[in-house]
Amino acid sequence: MELISGEKGFELAHQSGNWILKKEIGFSPVELLVASIGACGAYVYEKILTNSHIDFTIENVQISYERTEEKPAKPLSQVSILFTLQVAQEAQGKAERALKLISKNCPVMQSLDPEIVVTETVSFV
Repeated sequence: MELISGEKGFELAHQSGNWILKKEIGFSPVELLVASIGACGAYVYEKILTNSHIDFTIENVQISYERTEEKPAKPLSQVSILFTLQVAQEAQGKAERALKLISKNCPVMQSLDPEIVVTETVSFV
């Protein structure tokens, strides 16, 4: 990976087009971290559900976050991930219990400061 200092700020070089890492015109570095947490969690959850032989469709993943305003750098304090799934009613309990396996199998979450609380919830449609 390479960061390039461009006219609009730092850009993450990518073959399909650079990503501008500046909140006003792209995603901020903190937003990219939050997106990485959500995406990693979603891929891990897909794998867990597949390995558990649960038929599912992930409709969407909503991610929200909070920062610690009391600390000078305002680091992340909490990330909430809401998975919206299509799952047969008889498999919903199993899909909900599978949430607890995400954090211990997600390398991004495992790399976070332990003070950052990540919560995963699921909603069924």
